[in-house]
Amino acid sequence: MSEAQTTQSTAAARPTSLRDALRKARIEAADRTGVVVDLRDAEVARLEILNEALDPLFTQVPGEIDLFDRGISQGETPRLWIDVVAHVVMGRDKRIYRFVQDTRFGRIVLAESHDAPAIVDAVTDYVARRMVEREHALAATPAPKPVVVEKRRRRGFWMFVLGFVLGVLVLFGLALLAALQNL
Repeated sequence: MSEAQTTQSTAAARPTSLRDALRKARIEAADRTGVVVDLRDAEVARLEILNEALDPLFTQVPGEIDLFDRGISQGETPRLWIDVVAHVVMGRDKRIYRFVQDTRFGRIVLAESHDAPAIVDAVTDYVARRMVEREHALAATPAPKPVVVEKRRRRGFWMFVLGFVLGVLVLFGLALLAALQNL
Protein backbone atom coordinates (compact mmCIF):
# COMPACT_ATOMS: atom_id res chain seq x y z
CA MET A 1 0.00 0.00 0.00
CA SER A 2 2.95 2.34 0.48
CA GLU A 3 3.67 2.11 -3.25
CA ALA A 4 0.13 3.25 -4.06
CA GLN A 5 0.47 6.22 -1.69
CA THR A 6 3.80 7.17 -3.27
CA THR A 7 2.29 6.98 -6.76
CA GLN A 8 -0.67 9.13 -5.67
CA SER A 9 1.55 11.75 -4.00
CA THR A 10 3.81 12.09 -7.09
CA ALA A 11 0.75 12.30 -9.33
CA ALA A 12 -0.65 15.10 -7.16
CA ALA A 13 2.65 17.01 -7.40
CA ARG A 14 2.74 16.80 -11.20
CA PRO A 15 0.14 18.52 -13.36
CA THR A 16 -2.53 16.09 -14.47
CA SER A 17 -2.82 17.42 -18.00
CA LEU A 18 -1.09 19.59 -20.55
CA ARG A 19 -3.77 22.23 -20.03
CA ASP A 20 -2.87 22.53 -16.34
CA ALA A 21 0.86 22.67 -17.16
CA LEU A 22 0.27 25.44 -19.74
CA ARG A 23 -1.86 27.38 -17.26
CA LYS A 24 0.86 27.14 -14.62
CA ALA A 25 3.56 28.19 -17.14
CA ARG A 26 1.46 31.17 -18.28
CA ILE A 27 0.97 32.35 -14.71
CA GLU A 28 4.72 32.14 -14.08
CA ALA A 29 5.46 34.03 -17.33
CA ALA A 30 2.94 36.73 -16.43
CA ASP A 31 4.60 37.18 -13.05
CA ARG A 32 8.02 37.54 -14.69
CA THR A 33 6.62 39.90 -17.37
CA GLY A 34 5.07 42.06 -14.67
CA VAL A 35 8.46 42.45 -13.03
CA VAL A 36 10.10 43.27 -16.38
CA VAL A 37 7.41 45.85 -17.19
CA ASP A 38 7.86 47.43 -13.76
CA LEU A 39 11.63 47.65 -14.31
CA ARG A 40 11.12 49.14 -17.76
CA ASP A 41 8.69 51.72 -16.39
CA ALA A 42 11.21 52.60 -13.70
CA GLU A 43 13.89 53.06 -16.42
CA VAL A 44 11.65 55.37 -18.41
CA ALA A 45 10.74 57.34 -15.28
CA ARG A 46 14.42 57.87 -14.39
CA LEU A 47 15.17 58.97 -17.97
CA GLU A 48 12.24 61.41 -17.82
CA ILE A 49 13.63 62.87 -14.58
CA LEU A 50 16.99 63.36 -16.30
CA ASN A 51 15.26 64.87 -19.34
CA GLU A 52 13.56 67.44 -17.10
CA ALA A 53 16.89 68.20 -15.43
CA LEU A 54 18.34 68.94 -18.90
CA ASP A 55 15.59 71.47 -19.77
CA PRO A 56 17.55 74.53 -18.51
CA LEU A 57 20.57 73.52 -20.61
CA PHE A 58 18.63 73.16 -23.84
CA THR A 59 16.74 76.43 -23.35
CA GLN A 60 20.14 78.16 -23.54
CA VAL A 61 21.02 76.60 -26.91
CA PRO A 62 20.34 79.14 -29.69
CA GLY A 63 17.39 78.33 -31.93
CA GLU A 64 19.42 78.39 -35.17
CA ILE A 65 21.57 75.48 -33.95
CA ASP A 66 19.77 72.32 -34.95
CA LEU A 67 22.38 69.78 -33.87
CA PHE A 68 20.41 68.43 -30.95
CA ASP A 69 17.23 66.39 -31.11
CA ARG A 70 16.39 65.44 -27.55
CA GLY A 71 13.75 62.83 -26.80
CA ILE A 72 13.06 59.50 -25.15
CA SER A 73 12.72 56.44 -27.36
CA GLN A 74 10.76 53.63 -25.77
CA GLY A 75 12.01 50.59 -27.61
CA GLU A 76 13.32 47.40 -26.08
CA THR A 77 15.93 49.53 -24.33
CA PRO A 78 14.62 53.00 -23.44
CA ARG A 79 17.06 55.80 -24.35
CA LEU A 80 17.22 59.56 -23.84
CA TRP A 81 18.67 60.86 -27.10
CA ILE A 82 20.76 64.03 -26.97
CA ASP A 83 21.60 64.09 -30.68
CA VAL A 84 21.98 61.59 -33.48
CA VAL A 85 25.05 59.89 -32.02
CA ALA A 86 24.80 60.41 -28.24
CA HIS A 87 22.25 59.10 -25.78
CA VAL A 88 21.73 58.19 -22.14
CA VAL A 89 20.76 54.64 -21.33
CA MET A 90 20.28 52.96 -17.97
CA GLY A 91 22.94 50.50 -16.83
CA ARG A 92 22.37 46.82 -16.16
CA ASP A 93 21.27 47.44 -12.59
CA LYS A 94 18.71 50.03 -13.85
CA ARG A 95 19.90 52.61 -11.32
CA ILE A 96 23.00 53.92 -13.06
CA TYR A 97 22.91 56.43 -15.89
CA ARG A 98 25.28 55.71 -18.79
CA PHE A 99 25.96 58.54 -21.27
CA VAL A 100 27.32 57.00 -24.47
CA GLN A 101 28.32 58.13 -27.94
CA ASP A 102 28.27 55.96 -31.06
CA THR A 103 31.36 56.31 -33.23
CA ARG A 104 32.60 54.50 -36.30
CA PHE A 105 34.88 52.48 -33.99
CA GLY A 106 32.10 51.45 -31.61
CA ARG A 107 30.32 52.85 -28.61
CA ILE A 108 32.18 55.10 -26.15
CA VAL A 109 31.00 55.65 -22.58
CA LEU A 110 31.33 59.40 -21.95
CA ALA A 111 30.01 59.35 -18.37
CA GLU A 112 28.49 56.94 -15.91
CA SER A 113 26.91 57.81 -12.57
CA HIS A 114 24.08 57.09 -10.16
CA ASP A 115 23.44 60.83 -9.83
CA ALA A 116 21.50 62.81 -12.40
CA PRO A 117 23.48 66.06 -11.76
CA ALA A 118 26.74 64.34 -12.76
CA ILE A 119 25.17 63.24 -16.05
CA VAL A 120 23.73 66.74 -16.57
CA ASP A 121 27.29 68.11 -16.22
CA ALA A 122 28.60 65.55 -18.73
CA VAL A 123 25.83 66.37 -21.21
CA THR A 124 26.54 70.10 -20.74
CA ASP A 125 30.21 69.54 -21.59
CA TYR A 126 29.21 67.44 -24.61
CA VAL A 127 26.80 70.08 -25.91
CA ALA A 128 29.45 72.79 -25.52
CA ARG A 129 32.03 70.70 -27.42
CA ARG A 130 29.56 70.00 -30.23
CA MET A 131 28.72 73.70 -30.54
CA VAL A 132 32.45 74.59 -30.76
CA GLU A 133 32.95 71.87 -33.42
CA ARG A 134 30.07 73.40 -35.38
CA GLU A 135 31.62 76.88 -35.16
CA HIS A 136 34.97 75.55 -36.38
CA ALA A 137 33.34 73.71 -39.27
CA LEU A 138 31.46 76.83 -40.34
CA ALA A 139 34.55 79.04 -40.02
CA ALA A 140 36.79 76.63 -41.93
CA THR A 141 34.47 76.36 -44.89
CA PRO A 142 35.49 78.93 -47.53
CA ALA A 143 32.82 80.88 -49.31
CA PRO A 144 32.06 79.39 -52.70
CA LYS A 145 33.58 81.33 -55.60
CA PRO A 146 31.41 82.00 -58.61
CA VAL A 147 32.24 79.70 -61.48
CA VAL A 148 32.76 81.35 -64.86
CA VAL A 149 31.63 79.12 -67.68
CA GLU A 150 33.30 79.71 -71.02
CA LYS A 151 31.03 79.66 -74.00
CA ARG A 152 32.14 76.97 -76.40
CA ARG A 153 29.24 77.29 -78.77
CA ARG A 154 31.20 79.32 -81.34
CA ARG A 155 34.07 76.88 -81.32
CA GLY A 156 31.63 74.04 -81.82
CA PHE A 157 29.85 75.93 -84.57
CA TRP A 158 33.08 76.54 -86.50
CA MET A 159 34.05 72.90 -86.13
CA PHE A 160 30.68 71.96 -87.64
CA VAL A 161 31.15 74.36 -90.56
CA LEU A 162 34.68 73.02 -91.20
CA GLY A 163 33.39 69.43 -91.18
CA PHE A 164 30.56 70.32 -93.52
CA VAL A 165 32.90 72.06 -96.01
CA LEU A 166 35.36 69.16 -95.92
CA GLY A 167 32.50 66.70 -96.47
CA VAL A 168 31.23 68.66 -99.48
CA LEU A 169 34.77 68.83 -100.96
CA VAL A 170 35.29 65.08 -100.51
CA LEU A 171 31.94 64.33 -102.18
CA PHE A 172 32.78 66.73 -105.05
CA GLY A 173 36.17 65.05 -105.46
CA LEU A 174 34.59 61.58 -105.54
CA ALA A 175 32.01 62.72 -108.08
CA LEU A 176 34.78 64.23 -110.24
CA LEU A 177 36.84 61.05 -110.00
CA ALA A 178 33.85 58.93 -110.97
CA ALA A 179 33.14 61.20 -113.96
CA LEU A 180 36.75 60.95 -115.18
CA GLN A 181 36.68 57.18 -114.98
CA ASN A 182 33.55 57.03 -117.14
CA LEU A 183 35.17 58.99 -119.96
